[in-house]
Amino acid sequence: MTAVNLLDDDAPRERADASRNRAKVLAAAEELFATRGAKNVTMDDIAKTAGVGRGTLYRRYPDRASIAVALLDSHERALQEELLRGAPPLGPGARPADRLGAFYAAMVDLLDRHIHLALGVEVGHTRFATGAYGFWRAHVRALVAHTEDPDALVDVLLAPLAPEVFRYQREDLGLSADRITATLRALARQVLGPS
Repeated sequence: MTAVNLLDDDAPRERADASRNRAKVLAAAEELFATRGAKNVTMDDIAKTAGVGRGTLYRRYPDRASIAVALLDSHERALQEELLRGAPPLGPGARPADRLGAFYAAMVDLLDRHIHLALGVEVGHTRFATGAYGFWRAHVRALVAHTEDPDALVDVLLAPLAPEVFRYQREDLGLSADRITATLRALARQVLGPS
């Protein structure tokens, strides 16, 4: 994924028909990936479901992975917008422990709904190269800036949100999203103090 700049008003504008086609492709792919699993969906399936030609599809997305990246990116951008401009505690104005707890809750929700995308995009070392990880890291780093060693702490606090860890907890251990969220909120309070 690319670095995120939510404030870039100089980005080139997309043609209206291209925008409609992109939205149809992403909606079709999201539905197909969620119901069948990304591995079981072909580019032809996506084109047919979206009602676009193969050329239209391949012009923008060369493969399923690029579509998964675009889908995950759109969900992550929405969360980033909430972190920047949303209401507290997720947005500005709350204490660091509350903001970290709200961030954890939002990320667990994002992973719970889109783990199939995250596992296709943000696994292993590639996770650290994504623009989203850089954004999450900067956000959490700001919340722990007053701690003894924020640069070492930030990645430790993000580690529980690795897609592989989340999938293991949900599928192999059978933990509920609520239980994972409650534990992460408790971690935020333990590291950053009570609200």
